[in-house]
Amino acid sequence: MAHAYTDGASMGSRGPGGYGVVVTWGGRTEEVSGGERDTTNQRMEVTAACVALEMIDEGHVVTVYSDSSYLVNCMRRGWHETWRDNGWLNNLGEPVANRDLWERLLGAVRRHREVRWRKVKGHQKGGGPHKAGNDRADELAVFAKKEAGDDRRNGSVLPRRA
Repeated sequence: MAHAYTDGASMGSRGPGGYGVVVTWGGRTEEVSGGERDTTNQRMEVTAACVALEMIDEGHVVTVYSDSSYLVNCMRRGWHETWRDNGWLNNLGEPVANRDLWERLLGAVRRHREVRWRKVKGHQKGGGPHKAGNDRADELAVFAKKEAGDDRRNGSVLPRRA
């Protein structure tokens, strides 16, 4: 069994963004974050899930906890299957946003025996069984977003282990 807490953050509808990942498996916990100078929150949410599943050794049963309805609904409701069957067009006949990341994510999912998707409430003041993991992933994502915004280079901020 493995558990992954993922979160993404960005400034405005497009701008600097970051992702944060907290993964627990095999008796250890690892954290990683990274960012991009010009991105969206949705891209960072999906990127976080990709990174989490790629970090974990193959063949696990993984539960991914995310506060992103976009990510969790797509995976639990099989939207990606419809998109793929429709040549990666959405229900409006337009190209699916973030296709590159969805394809990467589907490849990462195939590495594991099973991946379970759990929606958690983000940024809540009260407790809950997944609050600490979700809060830490959020902290990592926000830090990476700020770092990407301060970065004077173009392109990506390299992932870093926390």
